[in-house]
Amino acid sequence: MKISLVEYDAGNLPSVERALALQGVQTERAATPDSIAAARVLILPGVGHFGQLMRTLGARGLLAPIRQAICGGVPLLGICLGLQALFASSAEAPQDQGLDILPGTVSALPVTAKLPHMGWNQLRQVRPSALLEGIPVNAYFYFAHSYAALDAGESAIALCEHGVPFVAALERQNLFAVQFHPEKSGDAGARVLANFVAHAGAENRV
Repeated sequence: MKISLVEYDAGNLPSVERALALQGVQTERAATPDSIAAARVLILPGVGHFGQLMRTLGARGLLAPIRQAICGGVPLLGICLGLQALFASSAEAPQDQGLDILPGTVSALPVTAKLPHMGWNQLRQVRPSALLEGIPVNAYFYFAHSYAALDAGESAIALCEHGVPFVAALERQNLFAVQFHPEKSGDAGARVLANFVAHAGAENRV
């Protein structure tokens, strides 16, 4: 099984490729509508600005194929900005629409907290999850962001706190996303990626 990484010039894409390669996972970059449509598993990496991300995806004709892939049952993992892109909009760029797979708006973290939220923090798992299976409750993950989803309804599987509780990980059927960077989160992050790969592989065997 080969995993397709959505290519839109995200800075962390090579790091995600390396992290998956260490697990023996084959990857390819998907930068065209046809390559997204043909993907059996997708990862949407993310570093940067919400508006720039959405405009770049739109200019490359990738928005509709990504939505269609998710709605068609293709397993997708969003990372950091890739999680935020799943929502309808973001306070970082109110004029730009998100993928609108999940309702609601991504919010700015409070100015009372040190911004950006950068470094290691712990999760509070709020419901059982395939993505977080086997990960110790005291595990730390690496974050780098100033915006976050404060609510994802029943899709939220773990919260984190930095000035305010926010969604650190979500899971809904074939849709997975994390606000932290698993590719920079040591053994715990590697386990998250392995769990996603295992779930995606099982889905593709059905």
